[in-house]
Amino acid sequence: MNYVLALLLPPLSILLTGRIFTAIVVFIIWIPAILFSGGLTHPMFILLAWILIYQSAEERRASRRGDD
Repeated sequence: MNYVLALLLPPLSILLTGRIFTAIVVFIIWIPAILFSGGLTHPMFILLAWILIYQSAEERRASRRGDD
């Protein structure tokens, strides 16, 4: 579900992973990038969101297993 949200609103998707500061910074950069580049930079933010979603899922799996 979060991966689909990352396609449309990457900053919100990043916020839902629990990375508040990163989401704010991405939002501040994302809006002008969308406006000035016409959406050409949007895939970069999608990729960043997907990486952060995957990383947070891996951290949860590791903490459940006790592999800290």
